[in-house]
Amino acid sequence: MTGIQNGNLTVNWTSGNLTMSSVSEFWERGVLSMSEGIEVFGTVQWRLLLCLLASWVICYFCIWKGVRSTGKVVYFTALFPYVMLVILLIRGLTLPGAWNGVVYYLYPDLSRLADLQVWMEACAQVLLSYGVASGTLITLGSYNKVKNNCYKDSLWLCVLNSCTSFVAGFAVFSALGFMAEKQGLPVDKVVKSGAGLAFIAFPQAVAMMPVPQLWAVCFFIMLLMLGVDSVFAGLETLTSTVIDMYPMQMRRPWRREIFLLLFCSVIFLIQIILTTQGGVYLVQLVDHYGITGAGLLFLCLVHCVAVGWAFGAERMCDVIEDMTGQKPCVFFKLCWRYITPLICTVCFICTFLDHKPLTVSGGYVYPDWAYGLGSAMSLFMVVPVPIWAASKIWFTKGTIKERLLILWYPACDLVKYKSKEDIPMNDTEDKKMSEKEP
Repeated sequence: MTGIQNGNLTVNWTSGNLTMSSVSEFWERGVLSMSEGIEVFGTVQWRLLLCLLASWVICYFCIWKGVRSTGKVVYFTALFPYVMLVILLIRGLTLPGAWNGVVYYLYPDLSRLADLQVWMEACAQVLLSYGVASGTLITLGSYNKVKNNCYKDSLWLCVLNSCTSFVAGFAVFSALGFMAEKQGLPVDKVVKSGAGLAFIAFPQAVAMMPVPQLWAVCFFIMLLMLGVDSVFAGLETLTSTVIDMYPMQMRRPWRREIFLLLFCSVIFLIQIILTTQGGVYLVQLVDHYGITGAGLLFLCLVHCVAVGWAFGAERMCDVIEDMTGQKPCVFFKLCWRYITPLICTVCFICTFLDHKPLTVSGGYVYPDWAYGLGSAMSLFMVVPVPIWAASKIWFTKGTIKERLLILWYPACDLVKYKSKEDIPMNDTEDKKMSEKEP
C-alpha cells in the first residue's frame, strides 16, 4: 500500500481515504507478514514458530504429571490475568475518551437486537466461555472428592465467569473509546473483534502507561497465561479419556508422559502451517468454522437428552443429594428435560437460517474450496455422534427394540434388572421399582 504516515493513520493516496492505523499495519505487515490470501502460504515466520514451540513446551511440562502439578501451576496462570485486568481497567478508565467507550458498551443498540446473527454469536460466546459440552468441566470435576459440593461450585462458576466477562468489558471498551478519540472515529469503527482487540487496541492503550515496556510484557504474559489455561483443560480432558479407555496400557510408569509428548509434538508439527504468511487466514477459518455455535448446541442437546432422559433427571437429583446433602430444585429438572433441549434445538436451527460466510479485514473473500473446508470442519463436530450411535446399535445383539433399550439405559440398570423386559421406561418407574426392593 502506498502512502505516508500521518500521526497514527496511514493515508492512501489512490483513494484519498484513511485506511488503517499504523498499529494495524505493523500487526498485519510487520508481525504477521500477511500474504495476498489463503492460497499463498509463503514462508514460515520464525518468530511465530519459536513462540508456538515455547507455548507447547510450557504446556507439556505443566501438565505431564497430571492434575496435581497442573493445579499448582493454575494458581499463577489463573490469578495473574485478574491482577492485570484490574490494572488495565484502572488505567483504561483514566484515558481520554474512555467514557465514550463505556457508554457504547452499556447503552444497547436496540435495532441490533432484531439481528438473529447477534443472538447466535452471543449464544456461541456463552457456550465457549463456560466450556459447555467440551467435556472439560466433567473431567476436572471428576477429580474432586465424592462429597464435594458440586452444586455450590457450579453456581459460583457461573457467577464468577459472568462477572469477569462483564468487568472485562469495561477494560476493553475504555481502550476502544480512547482509540476512537485519538483517531477521530466512532467506537464501532476503531477495530474489529478478534485478534484486533488483543494485538492492536490494547497494546496501543498499554503504550500510554508509565513504563510502557513493563506493562506490555505483563500484558502479553497475561495473554499467554489465558491461552495456556485453555490448553491445560483440553489436554487433560483428552489424556484422561485415553487413560480411562485403556487403563492397563496407560497407567504404567511413564506412559502418560510419553503419550503427552507424542501428542504435543504431532499438534506442534501440524500447527507449523499456521505460522506461515498465509497462516492467519487459516487461523481465522478454523476459528470461525472449527468450533462453531451450531456444533456446541448440538452437543449440548445430546448431553441434555443423555442426562435428563437416559440417565434420568430424578436419578441425577438423587446423586447430587447423596454427594452434597442438598437436592436441586425442580427448576433444574425442568431445564435438563425440557427448557435447555428446546433452547438448543431452536438455536441450532436458527444458526442455519442466518448464516453468513467468513470475511476478513480488507474485504478479502475466501475461495470456494476454503468455505468447503470450513463446512467440513463444522460437520466434524456433529457427524461423529450419529456415527458412534449407529455403530453401537449395529454391534449390539438382539432385536432393534432390545438394542435401543440396552443402549439407552446405564450399564448398572442391565445388571440390576435380570430381564430386558424389566428395564423401566423412565426414571419414575425406576424409583417405584427401587422402593419395592427389600
